[in-house]
Amino acid sequence: MVTPQSVSPATIPPPRGGTARLSRDNLVMVTVRKVAAVSLGIFFIAAGINHYVHSGFYVRAVPPWLPLHLLLVQISGACEIFGGIGVLMPLTRRISGIGLIALLVAVFPANIQMAQHPQLYHDVGSAWMFYVRLPLQFLMIVWVWWTCLRSHLR
Repeated sequence: MVTPQSVSPATIPPPRGGTARLSRDNLVMVTVRKVAAVSLGIFFIAAGINHYVHSGFYVRAVPPWLPLHLLLVQISGACEIFGGIGVLMPLTRRISGIGLIALLVAVFPANIQMAQHPQLYHDVGSAWMFYVRLPLQFLMIVWVWWTCLRSHLR
């Protein structure tokens, strides 16, 4: 026999068509993930816009062995803007995350270029800053993955 004392909220199934109540820990994690998604989206939108506002800087960072520097900067800027917008929408967050990770990998040669030739960029930073930036690219990939691609984020 079931008595009111033997039933805890954890054992009560969710109402038909509804969802289970979130525990405090789950609610905190959901909030953290929403903040991470909004922050990530805004970051990439701003970075993408910056590719157009300060395109000269980005053109300089493109390795010389790549063609069409300005076009590559414009394409990467557009990808950042659209990727950032996509991160803000739950239905497109996953595909946007995949695209942003691909973009972060694709632009990594520009970061290496800056680290290997810091004298060309002395007006924006020092050599150690460009080397510190290299592992930050990996952290950006982790941020995108954690925010967009974890299976329970859908």
